[in-house]
Amino acid sequence: MLEVPEEHNEKSRNNPSRAYMRDAKAMAATPADVIEHANAYVFVVDMPGIKGEEIKVQVEDENVLVVSGERQRENKESEGVKYVRMERRMGKFMRKFQLPENADLEKISAVCNDGVLKVTVQKLPPPEPKKPKTIQVQVA
Repeated sequence: MLEVPEEHNEKSRNNPSRAYMRDAKAMAATPADVIEHANAYVFVVDMPGIKGEEIKVQVEDENVLVVSGERQRENKESEGVKYVRMERRMGKFMRKFQLPENADLEKISAVCNDGVLKVTVQKLPPPEPKKPKTIQVQVA
């Protein structure tokens, strides 16, 4: 087993990992709305310039909805042509949403239209109230 110097342990404990920082930036740059309807939750995420097949929608850890993908820069470099300003964000994006207990994980759909992704998670029907059990009293 490799030994890690004491100072290295101290340093890594105080600083977040690169993967954590990358994920945090990707999540911060992906705005989303969450809407609750009577029978479903709808997650609306802006995805301008991204094709539907480039977006991944998954459920992790039984109740975390993950929307992720990557926006690629167009490679249209020609002689004499250069970018004067680059403001559009490129690279990976990701959002994670904690799903409520009444989310039906078997009934999730996702549709991307005009750069807007809508993920619909149906709700489970509410549990039926328990009826009191009647016990027949016998005469002895």
